[in-house]
Amino acid sequence: MLKSAFTSDLIEAGCDEVGRGCLAGPVVAAAVVLPKNFTHSLLTDSKQLSASQRAQLQEEIQHRALAWAVAEVDNRQIDEINILNASFLAMHRALDKLTVHPELILVDGNRFQPYPFVPHQCIVKGDSHYFSIAAASVLAKTHRDELMQQLALEHPHYGWESNVGYPTPAHRQAIQQHGITPWHRKSFAGCQ
Repeated sequence: MLKSAFTSDLIEAGCDEVGRGCLAGPVVAAAVVLPKNFTHSLLTDSKQLSASQRAQLQEEIQHRALAWAVAEVDNRQIDEINILNASFLAMHRALDKLTVHPELILVDGNRFQPYPFVPHQCIVKGDSHYFSIAAASVLAKTHRDELMQQLALEHPHYGWESNVGYPTPAHRQAIQQHGITPWHRKSFAGCQ
C-alpha cells in the first residue's frame, strides 16, 4: 500500500512527468495535492495500470484532489533546452497552475530543478511509494495518451494510437519510410 503523505503537517504536491523517452510529442507533467488521509486500493504507478484503470482513476483523482494541474512542453522546446530541462519545466508549469499552494513538493525521480520558495523531496520510484506522485503519474499519462491518439489521426503512419510516440520498431520503421512530422523531436537520435 502506498503512503498518504511524507509529512504530517505540510501541504504536499506530488509531481511526475511522462514522455521523456518518446521520439514525438510533448513531455507532460502533472502536480496533485491530495487530502492528508487519502487512500486508494487501486492507485499506483500509472505504468502498472491498464488504460481502463487509468481512465477510471483520472476521473476520481480530479474529483477528490484538493488541487491538480497538467502542463506540457512541446517537442520544439524539448529540442531547444533538452529533455531533462523540458521535464523540469513541465513540472514547474504544472505547479504554477495549482490553485492550492504547496509547502513541499514530492518529485518522482532523483533530480529536480528547485521550484521557487518551496522545498522539494526527490523520491526514486516515488509513484510506487506515495499516492500524490502516483496520482500525478496517472493524470500526466492519461493526458498525454489522449493527445497522442488525437495526433495519430493526423499522422496515421506512426502508430501513435498504440505506441504514443515511444521508439517502437514500427515507429522507427515509419520514420524511415515517411520521414519525420512537425511533432517529432529533431534532437533525438531516432529522428535524425
